[in-house]
Amino acid sequence: MTASPDDPQTALAAALAQDIRGLAGKLKRRLREQSDAGDLTPSQTAVLLRLEKHGPATTSSLARAEGMRPQSMGTVIDALQNAGLVRGAPDPKDGRQTILSLTDECRRWLGEGRAARQDWLFRTIQARLSEEEQDALTAAVKLLQRIVDD
Repeated sequence: MTASPDDPQTALAAALAQDIRGLAGKLKRRLREQSDAGDLTPSQTAVLLRLEKHGPATTSSLARAEGMRPQSMGTVIDALQNAGLVRGAPDPKDGRQTILSLTDECRRWLGEGRAARQDWLFRTIQARLSEEEQDALTAAVKLLQRIVDD
C-alpha cells in the first residue's frame, strides 16, 4: 500500500479488496455447484479449458502452458481420454506427436455446464434483487471490469 495504513481511504480499499476476494471465491464455488463437473481434478479442468480456448495441442505444449512435467501431463491426458473428453490424432507434420482435441461430447458437456451456471445466476439475480439493486449491480460490474482490464 502506498498510503498510510491510518488513512481512511487506504483502510476502505483494503477492506474492499478483502471483501471482493472473498465474494469472488464464494461465487465461484456456488457456480461450480450448479453444473456437474464430475470427478475432474483442477489440472484436468485446466486442460479442457485450454483446449477449448486455444484449440488442439500436443501433450508437451499443454505441459509447458500449465507448468507441468510432460509425464504428469500424460497422466492427465490419459484420464481425459479414458473419460471420452479428449481424443488424439497423429500430427500431420510430425507423426511421432499426437495432437489432442476435445471430443464433441466434451464440447456439449462444457456448454451444458455453462448454461446451468448462467441459468442459476440469472434466476438468483432476478429473484433476490430489486430493479434498483440490479441497476446497482450493473454499476458494480462495470467497476469490477475496470479493475481486471489491463
